[in-house]
Amino acid sequence: MLGLGTPELMLIALVILVLFGAKKIPEFMKGMGKGVSEFKKGMNDIQSELQKEDSKEEELKRREAELARREAELNKRLEQK
Repeated sequence: MLGLGTPELMLIALVILVLFGAKKIPEFMKGMGKGVSEFKKGMNDIQSELQKEDSKEEELKRREAELARREAELNKRLEQK
């Protein structure tokens, strides 16, 4: 964990307590929690959009392949006549 041991973490916690005070820490942590949840929501939204785009691309490729197959069948029929 970045080489931080218990004494270092205790010192950091003490400094935060002194700087912000006991009353401000819960508000600060609540804000941090909201920020993290918003970040996760944004990441999930981006991921779902990318998946939608991928599925659209796959559908287009499938349709292109189907059209190419039909075109080949029509060309074959025209050559037989």
